[in-house]
Amino acid sequence: MKLADMVSLVVGDDVDVALTAYDGSRHGPIDCDVRLDIRSPRAVALLMSAPGQLGLARAYVAGELEVHGDLFTALDRLARLGVTEPTGSEKLRLYRALAPFALRREPPPPEEVRLGGSRHSKRRDADAISHHYDVSNTFYRWVLGPSMAYTCAVYPKADATLEEAQEEKFDLVCRKLGLQRGDRLLDVGCGWGGLVRHATKHYGVKAIGVTLSEQQAQWAREAIQADGLGHLAEVRHQDYRDVPETGFDAISSIGLTEHIGLAHYPAYFGFLRSRLNPTGRLLNHCITRTDTGSRTHYKNGFINRYVFPDGEVVPIGRIVSAMEDQGFEVRHEENLREHYALTLADWLRNLEEHWDEAVAEVGMGKARVWKLYLAASQMGFHRNMIQLHQVLAVAPDQHGFADVPLRLALDRG
Repeated sequence: MKLADMVSLVVGDDVDVALTAYDGSRHGPIDCDVRLDIRSPRAVALLMSAPGQLGLARAYVAGELEVHGDLFTALDRLARLGVTEPTGSEKLRLYRALAPFALRREPPPPEEVRLGGSRHSKRRDADAISHHYDVSNTFYRWVLGPSMAYTCAVYPKADATLEEAQEEKFDLVCRKLGLQRGDRLLDVGCGWGGLVRHATKHYGVKAIGVTLSEQQAQWAREAIQADGLGHLAEVRHQDYRDVPETGFDAISSIGLTEHIGLAHYPAYFGFLRSRLNPTGRLLNHCITRTDTGSRTHYKNGFINRYVFPDGEVVPIGRIVSAMEDQGFEVRHEENLREHYALTLADWLRNLEEHWDEAVAEVGMGKARVWKLYLAASQMGFHRNMIQLHQVLAVAPDQHGFADVPLRLALDRG
């Protein structure tokens, strides 16, 4: 039984993605602009090694499955494919044809990682962050652009550049936090220090940023010195739980909550509140998911195995509730989902423009992980499978009051 015949039994003939296989069979429109190429029996074995996206990712990262045409378009069309129910005799034929592949038990690509130790211990969290962020600052510079901002940008207009959008994101966070000259800002999970530098340069605050990535911290320190901001800005290679200072006027958490884990939200938001002055503000910016079912799919999927080990995204309501449970008063919330789809499209375009250099820098396997990760994430935000929420909260004083204007100044002055 040819591979194309197996695919036809499962998805039918009305498809907008073509398939070619090493056994000479093909399925789908001949002139299709997107084509999947199953290059070897190993590709089939890897596809069968795990259900859904993980098996597909293994075959792609290993180079045994190739996508010809735009990767985002291919993933978007695959997500729309319906599945038909084979008859009993067809199921038996499929079983007999696929059994030899299932018995191969191909090991996953070496880029797949499983961490040891207790989940969300300081040591394991450091290993998880290092796996993703301590890749190569040069590689990140090619993908992220000059801002080195690795979180959702905010596009002030549809044709804004990535750099303009990242600048707008930094400034929007500062405006929501109501920063004033002389304020003290703590940025947890500060990355390469973009927000720390923006807040000190444009708002005159004193800022501390912390990151578990040594390469990020080193890059940020050099950028701070180059900007002449050393008297106001500091970036540490440090776990946020080890920050001893208190009395901050504002805290920003931009893209860190995804690494914390739902079970640790009470301790996380409790710690952040303990570092704030009364009536101080917290801006939490993170990815959320739209379904409310089991988290197993996310824990065992491609992103957790290849990109963000131990990452966990939850519906926005769980985050708001966790913040309120620690005494925060939530004052503003917005979903920037479409902005993240645009951001990812720009990052993917950057990667493709520097593809040969990226492969030379980090290896073909890691480069393919990133290409799949960016395209799949873009598809997820585009299709409203995941979202990006900013939640602004304030820590009330001992009387339960919060000093917040009647209307937040969210527009640029």
